[in-house]
Amino acid sequence: MDKEQSSFAKSVQGKDVRLYTLSNENGIRATITNYGARLVSLFVPDFKGDTFDVSIGFDDIDGYLHSTQPYYGATIGRFANRIAEGKFTIDGVEYQVLPNNGNNALHGGENGFQSVVWDLEFVNCAAVKLSYHSKDLEEGFPGNLKVTVTFELTSDDALRISYNASTDKTTVVNLTNHAYFNLNGESAGPVLNHVVQINADKYTPINPSSIPFGPLAEVKGTPFDFTQPLTIGGRIEEKHEQLENGKGYDHNYVLDSHDPQEAVATIIGDQTQIKMEVFTDQPGLQFYTGNFMNSTNIMKGRHNDDFRTAFCMETQHFPDSPNQPSYPTTLLKPGEIFQSFTSYRFSINK
Repeated sequence: MDKEQSSFAKSVQGKDVRLYTLSNENGIRATITNYGARLVSLFVPDFKGDTFDVSIGFDDIDGYLHSTQPYYGATIGRFANRIAEGKFTIDGVEYQVLPNNGNNALHGGENGFQSVVWDLEFVNCAAVKLSYHSKDLEEGFPGNLKVTVTFELTSDDALRISYNASTDKTTVVNLTNHAYFNLNGESAGPVLNHVVQINADKYTPINPSSIPFGPLAEVKGTPFDFTQPLTIGGRIEEKHEQLENGKGYDHNYVLDSHDPQEAVATIIGDQTQIKMEVFTDQPGLQFYTGNFMNSTNIMKGRHNDDFRTAFCMETQHFPDSPNQPSYPTTLLKPGEIFQSFTSYRFSINK
C-alpha cells in the first residue's frame, strides 16, 4: 500500500475506508474514496503537457472527517440542495428532515450520503461502482433506498458519474456530486478569471435563505447571463439582489432543452487552458463559486480553502422541488428506477 492509499486506510462506522485510483489510456487519473463516495483528486494535462490536479480535496481521510465543510467531492443524497424547513408531503403524509442549514435541510440532512462508508466494487482500472442502502426514515426520508454510483474515466477523457436508485416506498430523490474544481490546479488561487458558458436562459431566484421563490427568472440583461462565454468574476460583485442572496453565484440554472450528448456548460482555466465540458440528462445545474470557502480547512498541498478558489457544477433537479409543484418531479415510486449521469470531459482550449 503506497503512502497515498495508506492515508485513507481507516475504519469509520465499523467499515474500512479505502482510496482507489482510476486511469485511462490517455493519462487522466482520478482517485475515489468510499467514504462519502467522493472524488478526491483528478489529474489532467494542460496545454504544455504538464499535469494538474483540478479537484479540491484533502490529503487524508481525517481531513474529510473533520472538515468544516463536509461536501468536498462527495456524492450528495438523498436530496441534493435545499428543502424548505426540511418538510415535504407525500400522499398526505408529512415528513421532516432535520434542518442543518438555518431553517432548511441541505444535501440530505446532517448525515447525508457524504457521511457514510459505501460498499465498493472494483470494475476495472478505469471504473469503480459504489453502493449504499439508505434505510426507511434515515434522516427522515421514507422508503428503503438502494443506490449505486459508478465513477468511470472514459476513452474521450471524461469523468462520468452514473447514478441508479430504487425504493420500496414512494420517496423523493435528487442525486449529484459536489466536486469542487479549479482548472488552474488545486492550489492556484481564485477562479474568478475562469471563463464560463452555461446553456440556460432561466434560473431559479432564491430568497436570503437560498429557497426558490416566484417564477423562473430570465438571465438576459442580468449578471446571471452566461449564454456567451464570460469570466466568473466579471460581474460577481455587481449590486444585484440575487447575488446578495447567494453571496455570489449559488443558483440553479434551468437548462435549455438538450440532448444528453450535448454539453450544457463549458469552463476554461485561464492559466492552463484546460477546458471542462459538462454533460447531463438532468434539468438543472447548480453553479456555485465557493462563496462560503473561508480558509478554515487545510487542503491538499497544505493550502487553505480560501474564498472563491473553486467552483462547482452540480447537475440535478431543482432545489425544494418537493414543495414546488411546477418544478420537474423528484418523486420515486416502488417499481421505478431513478437513473441519471454527470460527465465532465476535459480537453485543451484551442
